This record gives sequence, C-alpha cells and structure tokens, in this order.
Amino acid sequence: MKRLFLLLFLTSYSFAAIGQTVKRYDLHIKDTLVNFTGKTKQGIAINGRIPAPTLEFTEGDIAEIHVYNYLHHETSLHWHGLILPNEMDGVPYLTTAPVKPHSEAIYRFPIVQNGTYWYHSHTMLQEQVGMYGAFIIHKKEPSAVKEKVVLLSDWSDENPNQIERSLHQATDWYAIRKGATQNYLQAIKEGHFSTKLENEWKRMMAMDVSDMFYEKFLINGKLSDAVSDLKPGEKIRLRVINGSASTYFWLQFSGGKMEVVASDGADVKPVTVTRLIVGVSESYDILITVPEKGSYEFSATSEDRTGSVSLWLGEGAKVPMKPMERLQYFEGMKMMNDMMTVGGKMNDMGMNMSLQQMDMNAVMYPEITGSSSAEKSESAEEMHHDHAEMPKEEMVTLNYNMLQSVTKSTLPDVPFREFTFELTGNMNRYVWTMDNKTISETDKILIKKGENIRIIIKNNSMMRHPMHLHGHFFRIVNQYGEYSPLKNVMDIMPMETNVIEFHASENYGDWYFHCHILYHMMSGMGKIFSYENSPVNPELGNPKKALRKVYADDRRFYLGAEIGLESNSSDGEIRYSNTRWMLQTEWHVGFQKEYGYENELRFGRFLGKNQFLMPYLGWDFRYRPEKNTEYNLFNQTDTHNKRSVVSLGLQYTMPFFIVADSRIDTDGKFRLSFSRNDIPLTERMRLRAMWNTDKEWALGAKYILTKYWALSTHYDSDMKWGAGITLQY
Repeated sequence: MKRLFLLLFLTSYSFAAIGQTVKRYDLHIKDTLVNFTGKTKQGIAINGRIPAPTLEFTEGDIAEIHVYNYLHHETSLHWHGLILPNEMDGVPYLTTAPVKPHSEAIYRFPIVQNGTYWYHSHTMLQEQVGMYGAFIIHKKEPSAVKEKVVLLSDWSDENPNQIERSLHQATDWYAIRKGATQNYLQAIKEGHFSTKLENEWKRMMAMDVSDMFYEKFLINGKLSDAVSDLKPGEKIRLRVINGSASTYFWLQFSGGKMEVVASDGADVKPVTVTRLIVGVSESYDILITVPEKGSYEFSATSEDRTGSVSLWLGEGAKVPMKPMERLQYFEGMKMMNDMMTVGGKMNDMGMNMSLQQMDMNAVMYPEITGSSSAEKSESAEEMHHDHAEMPKEEMVTLNYNMLQSVTKSTLPDVPFREFTFELTGNMNRYVWTMDNKTISETDKILIKKGENIRIIIKNNSMMRHPMHLHGHFFRIVNQYGEYSPLKNVMDIMPMETNVIEFHASENYGDWYFHCHILYHMMSGMGKIFSYENSPVNPELGNPKKALRKVYADDRRFYLGAEIGLESNSSDGEIRYSNTRWMLQTEWHVGFQKEYGYENELRFGRFLGKNQFLMPYLGWDFRYRPEKNTEYNLFNQTDTHNKRSVVSLGLQYTMPFFIVADSRIDTDGKFRLSFSRNDIPLTERMRLRAMWNTDKEWALGAKYILTKYWALSTHYDSDMKWGAGITLQY
C-alpha cells in the first residue's frame, strides 16, 4: 500500500487524577492520498493511518481525546457503543458541535464499560474514505489469552459523493460490475424467463443483497493480515469490528469451529458456530483455537461474495478456506416475487420470522441448496483438496436466538412505553425511511428518564438494516428471557419482526436511532429519541437552526442526466430531485431544419410509499416547420408541430416499469404517453421505447461502455434514425 502524506505519530500518555487514570490520545485529521487498488485516491487519515489508530483503555479510566482538524471542512467523531455524556456523543448539530476546519476539539468522558467498540466520523460520507478506528476497553483483570483487533471495511476508488448521487439515480452500473444485472438473456439461459417477467410485472428491481460494488475489502487497512506466533492448541481472541460503510461480512475459519464470546462489547455465554454474518457496525469477540501446525485462514467474505479478506493464524503451510460461491440471484428473485404484491406491499406469507433464524437469502446460497453454477465451471484451484470446507450437515450459522447474556439483563420494574416502527424503502429512487418518513419528516420521540422503552421493529423492505441506538444498550428479546443478550446494533432481515427493550437511563439529550448502512442513514432512515425537559446545549447555538442542519441530510437534491448526441438529433433529460420532489427537463433537437426541436419542463412531487405516482405542473414548447393539419388519437387538432403551453399532468409507474404520463394543457389538449428507457436485454445492452396519443413513437438501444458513457442508437417518428454516444450521469 502506498500512501502520500506527512506522517504524524499517535501520542498517548496517562497520569493519576482523583484516584483514576486519565488517558490522553491526540488525533490529527488530514486529507491524504492512498493507494489500495492501483489508483491513488483522496481519503481522510487520522495520525497518518487508514483506518485510524486503535484507542485502548481500561475500564475505569477517564478518556481525554484531543482532535486536531487540519481539513478544509468540518468533521466529527462518534464513539460507537459507548455510554457517555450526551454532549460527547459526536453527532454534529444534534449532540455535539462539529469540529470546525483548522480547529481543535476535546472529548473527555469516563470509561464505564469494557469490550470491543469503534469510532468514526458522523459527518456526511467521511466514514467511507477512512475516518474510522477501533476503540478497545480492557477489563481491569488482564487476560492471559492473546488478542487481535480485526477491523473490517470496504473501499471504493470512486468518490462517495458520486456513489450516493448515483444510487439516487437508480444506476445499475454497480450490478454490472458484480455480474448481477439479472438481464433477460441471462434469465433465458438459466431457465428463469418467467421469473424475470414476474419480477418486472411487480415493479421490483433486480435481486441483490447490497447496493454497492467495492474494488477492495480491507482488514486493519490492509489487503490481508497475519498472526504467526501461535502454537498448535493455542487460543486467540479476535475482536472483530465491521467498520464498513455498507458491507456485511460472512466470517469463517479454515481450522474448524469458532466460539462467539461477546457481541457489541457485551459478554455472552460461549456459542460454538462454523460461520456467522457480521452486520455493518456490529462487533463480535471470537475465540479461535489453532488446531495444528499450519497457517489457517480466518476469512471475511462480503455478503454479495464479490471479494474477501483474510487473517492468517499460525505458522507453516497455508490452509485456505474454500471461497464462497457466487449467489444464485434468480433463485432470490423467485423468492422475492413470492414475497411482494403487484402493489408493492410485502406478503405476510404466514411466517413468524425473527432473530435471523430464517435467512430468506439462503435460497441463493449454493452451500445450502446443494446446487451450484460453479459445478459446471469450477476452477482447478477451487477444487483443490487443500481448501477447508465444512460439510453441509455440520454447518452451524449464528443467529441472535443463540446469544445468551452472562448476567441477567432484565430492566428495572417500572412501566414500559411501547413503539412500533416499520422499516420502509424504495430501491427505485433509493429512499430509505421508517414508517415511510425520513428523519426530517417526523418529530423527535419524547421519552422520560427512568421509564422502560419497548420497540417492535418490522422490516417491510427487501434489504437488511443494522439498526443502531446511540448512548444505550438494548436487550434483544429472545429465548433466554431474563438472560436475553445486550447489544447496541441489531441486524433486521427482510420480513422480520423483532423486539428490543432499553431503560431510559440517561439524564438528558437527543439520542440517534438509525440504520448504520451509511447511504441509508443519509437518505433519512432513523428516529431521534429525546429526553423530556433536556437543557439546551449551548455549544450548538440556536437549537432550531442546529436541528435544521441535521434534517438537511435527507432533504438534499441530487443531479442526474442522460444526454444523447447522435447523427440525427440530441435527445436528453436532466433531473434534479430529492426524497419527494423532482424538477425535470427533456429535449429533442433535430439536426435538420425539418426535424424541429422541443422541450418539456416538469416539477412534481412523488406520492405513496413506493412513489409510483407523481402529479406535476409542466411547460411544453415545440416547433417544427408547418405541415399538414393532423389529429391526435382523441380527434383533437394535433399541435405537436407548434405549441407553447402550461400543462397539468400525472405520471404513474405501471407494471414492467412502464411510465404512463397523462396531461391536459392550457389549450385544452389532452395527451397520454407510455415509455420505458432501461429494458435490460443483456448485461450491458438496454432497450427503450415510447408511444403517445399524438401518434409519435420511438425505439432505441444503448450499449453501456462505462458508468458514464454508452454507444446509442434510436429511431424517432419525427427525427428518423440516428446513432452516436450517450452520457449517463
């Protein structure tokens, strides 16, 4: 790994104060250039490192952390999973003032717990480019078992602002990179043509388990890591932290089974498993025993199986884990079809799903189903006998119902207040909500100190959501009742209903409850719990203005465009949209006089949970040299040669993603059109078609070369045939 920056060394020191140890760390935050995958990219390093240095404390210490911001923009640090004063929590403008450019901030708080935690920026998308690190709190009694921090993360060479913008434009470029477009040609080859038809009839996007494509996955900021000084039979405690922005990881060990002994910093009774999935922002402490002489692979594979990273344990010949095979996406699509109605609602299906006990995605796992596309094309390396592989009948996958607290986790004997939250989302426009509302569209939830809070969470979306509560531990209600496990992150799978409980133990403040997939959180998936009668935080200034800055995250507008330059004309569309609103303009400019030109402008609001409906106010202008008088399908004089009108219209996304547009203009003319622009014929070939009641029609195709460029061609009833290039932004 090549890094270009001025290296600043971590300083830490401690001294006695009132019988406690105050341990200080200095963190210097700088822009840096990093190279993980052959490309130099801008990142954010803390003390010259990505990820940031590990901060280590002992329970009972006082933490004093000085943050020096050398960036030209503000930043913040959230201490994930820690119980601490509200003003130290690190959510800018909600709990803590941001660290302004070229300034210093001091975080000081007592360490009242132990376990495996981490810290990261809570400012915009900084976490994606390197601003995260491990936060380890040791018990007062030293452990004789060796330890290793395993901080997992995802890395993209792309600017995260472009990632976020692209996701809101329904790009399928990331699916192309992963080979997961589930196009019609592939459906035919794999015998799933009817599955694909039903999927599009129900207006669902192609099946996937993650939104992004990442060039690399990292372990402690490296492409692999190792602990060699381990003897056969020796144990090591792995403190595994998923510090990724949006990737779940499957954890496996080529040396056999693993013992899970803690989760999110809280101890659990040891559970022996052969594999587990660690959600975004979760942590697990895992005891590994090296079986015999050799170097055994502890592997972390992304949930979409596009990549993995390895920690090698022990000395000697390497014993790798058999790679996890490609997901069977059409099996997942078939399952998804059964789960969703044409109206975009989840089918109940009569199943009581909770606590990760029923993984609906298992239909896509070749190691579970026993069928594999790799059976036909498996490489010699994958078939090599030196790969460790667990027999299917011996496979034990961890779920939350298997976790048991080592001490009673019952809450004080006081009244409960109960809330029910529904996790909702719209993959088509990348809107993520709770109860179909973003954070900015709902009020804070007022709670009282001393009461118990019970939350029933229903996932009515097709994605997993790792829900994280700031400043509190909650108990996940499972089979162990009084010994239900304590956590601060819970992965909630599609169709699941789970119950968590926590005691309102803090004195004051606002506490964030949100999905920890970075791009879901930024689009608005969360709530704010607020203690009644909390004092105003003077560091935040005007509380109304500060809250508006918090709400601004999910109100942002994103620019999207598709601009064609072909031999006969330029056809294009530019969109400027946010969660609910869209300003859109379209144009068609012919390169011959008789073709003329036209432009439409619309401003509308999306309605409904799935946002299939958009009423709008528009303006329509077009001109072509006069031709013979024509009539539209409603026997009205056709004005498609010359008009300048204001229109009132309604767009509706029909089955197969066909957009129906009906409008009436100030000349009293009515028009109805049907169009679709992205029919996935092959992995990179897209077809489009349009027809309207003015008897205009068009057919086109494009071949995607890169994320932004495509070869294109189309035939237009007015402007004839042309071919050229298209910019997709």
